[in-house]
Amino acid sequence: MTKKIKDPHPGLIAPSRRQFTAGAVALGTTALTGSLFAGGQALAATPKKGGHLRIGATEGSTTDVLDPAPDSSAFITMLSSTYLSQLTEVDANGALQPQLAESFEPNDDATVWTFDLRKGVEWHNGKSLVADDVVATINHHRGEGAKSSMKAFAAQVADVKADGDHRVILTLKEGNADYPFILSTGAFSILPSTGDGKVDATAGVGTGAYMLEKFDAGVRAELKRNPNYFNDSVGHVDTAEILIISDAGARNNALLSDSVDLIDKVDLKTVHLLNRNDQITVLDVTGTQHYTFPMITTKSPYDDNNVRLALKYAVDREDLLNKILLGHGAVGNDHPISPANRYFNSELKPRTYDPDKAKFHLKQAGMDSLEVELSASEGIWTGALDAIVLYREHAARAGIDLKVNRVPNDGYWSNVWLKHPWCASYWSGRPTEDWMFSQGYAADSSWNETFWKNDHFNMLLKAARSELNESKRRDMYWEMQELVHNDGGAVIPLFANHVMAYNKTKLGHPEKVAGNWNLDGYKLIERWWKA
Repeated sequence: MTKKIKDPHPGLIAPSRRQFTAGAVALGTTALTGSLFAGGQALAATPKKGGHLRIGATEGSTTDVLDPAPDSSAFITMLSSTYLSQLTEVDANGALQPQLAESFEPNDDATVWTFDLRKGVEWHNGKSLVADDVVATINHHRGEGAKSSMKAFAAQVADVKADGDHRVILTLKEGNADYPFILSTGAFSILPSTGDGKVDATAGVGTGAYMLEKFDAGVRAELKRNPNYFNDSVGHVDTAEILIISDAGARNNALLSDSVDLIDKVDLKTVHLLNRNDQITVLDVTGTQHYTFPMITTKSPYDDNNVRLALKYAVDREDLLNKILLGHGAVGNDHPISPANRYFNSELKPRTYDPDKAKFHLKQAGMDSLEVELSASEGIWTGALDAIVLYREHAARAGIDLKVNRVPNDGYWSNVWLKHPWCASYWSGRPTEDWMFSQGYAADSSWNETFWKNDHFNMLLKAARSELNESKRRDMYWEMQELVHNDGGAVIPLFANHVMAYNKTKLGHPEKVAGNWNLDGYKLIERWWKA
């Protein structure tokens, strides 16, 4: 029997508290440090309309483009999640909700999904949203020439067609019970069709709660509230501004000098200083974000798994957790699935620092010592360069000379990631195991940052996706975590909390802040309000 998932409040997205609880998938929790109720302000205060919101964000690049498909930086992801809309949305509790789709329903084996669209939704230019827009958007991610971060998921689509103006029929090559989750990402934002089966991906026209007024790649963006947005329960501020401030100290200064209302990726060494200011609150949101050091496994010496294992045993994860994250996270186990995920392998033994085992694997690779270079920029994640300096000290005890290659922040994701043999990276994590593995580890994914190809892993990935037996599905995901742990090309030492800071005299926010992505699931602009 199939289940039709429908918006409980037509014309609105936000479900009631009871519906939140009943439908929640626990992806994380929110903890706050500092004074929570200073000045009588409670977190569950009623949202206010009006005002201008200013965000000091970390990551953007002058190579960014408005097309959401490549998902070129967090700057673009946040913009796509704000001025554009998606078919579905992950709420603050991790549960999937309808957005542009009023309802969605699978057939018995989840090979065909039917999406009924909301009626009366308008593009910012006044045109009406129709099914052809959705069809053209999904096809924008398909084909050999598509430049999409979601290409591996688009490749699962056998056919997509409109059934009238407000219904879309999506047929998959094989069943996928989690596919509507995929359509919630900013990269899959719905774009306006040009009428010939194509989309206008860079026009800056969307159906979102905010309209894009100005875009300066890697520098700033300005938005204003969409007066015709279909959901009155969000979109509180009149205008918003995103400023890219890559330096952590500069972000702190911008917040303390009242140049911005909120900053992301707080330098953890300064949290105690920010907490001394009675106007500042620091939010510590747990979820699935993890920091990685991916090796390109098709390049020497990383094509030898013994070298990969040596580098995995050569890092002291507890030392990084204490000195880099200052406890704001947890140690990783060289796979990307966190305890917040549904099918986390709780029985997989944690990998601990062991220089002797690292030396053993080097000898297995025919080496007495190893010299490698690890590229990073401080703009990737706060403390990235400090982490590599510590890693260098750890690795030296195993006969590994780890050289730090400091590279510019600007253009990192286009010039370093997927190009340098070994570099720093991070993932916000994904709501489902299939999504994380398909995007980051599948052989055919354009975001397979290690270029790792394991036939058994890819067979399991395909089988688990369509497996409806809960026990069998869990066993497959557990085995996949073990395969990545033992054979994969990424050192994953840390799961990091999302740490933001804001001026509580300026801003208010919902009681629950999402942890599925940074900045309240990248929905901060539409969910928060001026105090």
